[in-house]
Amino acid sequence: MKIFFNNSCSICRSEINVYKKQDIKKLEWIDITDNKNAEKDTQKTAKDLLRRLHVKSDGKVYSGAKAFIILWNSMPKFKLLGKILSLPILYHLFSLSYEIAAFFLYLKNRKQLKN
Repeated sequence: MKIFFNNSCSICRSEINVYKKQDIKKLEWIDITDNKNAEKDTQKTAKDLLRRLHVKSDGKVYSGAKAFIILWNSMPKFKLLGKILSLPILYHLFSLSYEIAAFFLYLKNRKQLKN
């Protein structure tokens, strides 16, 4: 499974570093910063990649809250969190909260985009 994240965002990097410490071999961490290969691999634009976390699993690309659920479900220490936030009402609240936070992180980091 490949996880596409923004390593140049201090908040994103801090969170991903927590996950990396789990040292799960099947997870491949890919920094999207100026990464044309990430764009090709996900078939997403640089803007799309910067806007949300993306996970590629079984040939399919997932974004945002769904990507986090898939990531957490693959990590023993976070599996319970993934299961809880997968419950329909909680998932909708989580997804909305994520989109709000991701929007502000995007605004903070959009200067990375080369027009």
